[in-house]
Amino acid sequence: MSSRTPTTGPALRPSQLNALARDLLEGGFPSIWVEGELSSLTRPASGHLYFALKDERAQVRCAMFKMKAQYLRFLPREGLQVLVRGKLTLYEPRGDYQLVLDHMEEAGEGALRRAFEALKARLEAEGLFAESRKRPLPRFVRRLGVLTSPSGAVIRDIQSVLARRWPLLDVELLPVPVQGATAAPAIIQTLRAAYAAGRHDVLLVARGGGSLEDLWCFNDEALVRTIAESPVPVVSAVGHEVDFTLCDFVADLRAPTPSAGAELLVPDRVELRARIDHLQARLQRRLAQLLDRARQRADHAGLRLQAERPQRRIERGRDRADALTSRMAAAMARRIAGQRGAVEALARRLDQQAPALRLQRLRQRLALLGARQDTALRRGLQARTGLLRELGRGLHAISPLATLGRGYAILQRADGRAVRTADDVAAGEVLRALVAKGELRLRVERGE
Repeated sequence: MSSRTPTTGPALRPSQLNALARDLLEGGFPSIWVEGELSSLTRPASGHLYFALKDERAQVRCAMFKMKAQYLRFLPREGLQVLVRGKLTLYEPRGDYQLVLDHMEEAGEGALRRAFEALKARLEAEGLFAESRKRPLPRFVRRLGVLTSPSGAVIRDIQSVLARRWPLLDVELLPVPVQGATAAPAIIQTLRAAYAAGRHDVLLVARGGGSLEDLWCFNDEALVRTIAESPVPVVSAVGHEVDFTLCDFVADLRAPTPSAGAELLVPDRVELRARIDHLQARLQRRLAQLLDRARQRADHAGLRLQAERPQRRIERGRDRADALTSRMAAAMARRIAGQRGAVEALARRLDQQAPALRLQRLRQRLALLGARQDTALRRGLQARTGLLRELGRGLHAISPLATLGRGYAILQRADGRAVRTADDVAAGEVLRALVAKGELRLRVERGE
């Protein structure tokens, strides 16, 4: 007779059990590093990688999806010792326990990577990587020192980019080894020689891509401190876009590639020429507008000056005095004529109506009135004549004719403009000299 163990609740389905196990694995384990040998490697068309990571006693299933696998800097192969980073999980449909990776590198780089992170943390704590100590590059670099291998493709790429974008730049190659145990000391020595020479506006440290071990000389602590002491800006263009070295962090500017570093250092001459042409066109339009306005103001000032010149004011004063004299003489004549007519009419009436004695008295009175009237008219004429003389003296005081009377002359060009300085006329030009009486024609000759 068989027996069954009683349960305290409903039984779990396999999917529920796998879901609980997945939650426990993902919640209980943070991102971890594991080192082992690649085994059972498969690469489906999706671009994902599936393999087992094993040692002499066990193995664990691993998956690396395409989004992360495309950034690998080496080709995974069977039997390769690797260092991976990922999170534990469980593939629920099959109940497979696995590690989903976000990073993988050859195992030989593991110790270097840990040394890199430790040194980076220490130098960063000292402030060597602080943004506040980084200097901007000059707008136009005149002389550039390039520290790289003289035989590699890097220097040719840099020279090609610089020649295309800014051929005015003076580029000086400072040859150094860029890999191996002797590379860092040689780069330090070359940098210090460049500092002492003081010939360069910017220094560019460059090499192509490679593994962490290939680039390790650019993580040398002494080299990092030497770059931090540079009196001029330093640009680091080491490796490819995904490669980082400590030189990148301490340099004033990090370029993703050597060619990109060359582009960051100089402007594009085509773009700069287009910008200059645009600014020049704007400047010419602005100058043309200013010149047009200046010409208009000069024309208006010339018209006002022509209307207000002393000779014209004198002419207007004379015309006004002549008009006043004519009006005064006409008024006096009309008044005298009217009074004489009235007296003659009165005399005719008296001749017809009064005796001879009365007529004689009236004639005497008429003669007296006539004499008084003549006196009043002479006094009025004298007063107005004096006023006209005062006006004439005032006009004469401001007239250039008075100056001409003292032996001076007014020089005018053919268009009537006055000559104020010797620079207003050219040799051989004919001028008109106005003097007190008449005018002279003169020809300009330049003295030695």
